[in-house]
Amino acid sequence: MSLQIQKLGARIVEHRGPSGVRAAAAEIGVSSATLSRIENGHVPDLGSFAKICAWLGEDPAVFLGIEANRSVRPPPTVHMRKRNTTSVDTATALGAMIVAVQNAIIAREEL
Repeated sequence: MSLQIQKLGARIVEHRGPSGVRAAAAEIGVSSATLSRIENGHVPDLGSFAKICAWLGEDPAVFLGIEANRSVRPPPTVHMRKRNTTSVDTATALGAMIVAVQNAIIAREEL
């Protein structure tokens, strides 16, 4: 994994186009000094990095030097509110049915 901060800085400059650093920083929600430092290759803090990636419409993995594996899905899960309106057996059965449907959808998409 290698950070590609120069790539982030270049992408910011490209995306903001002719608008100045102050205007772009105001749009992103960071200070102009912070944005200028990042454009010049300094590593941003996590909050600024997240805001910039959202503004760019880019996956943070691009700048972190990792490949995002979009094919890995989290396992199907079910969350229910803790109320006494259903019995434990009913909630367990409903959860099993929901997980079965989610698994069927995943299997169908993989065909």
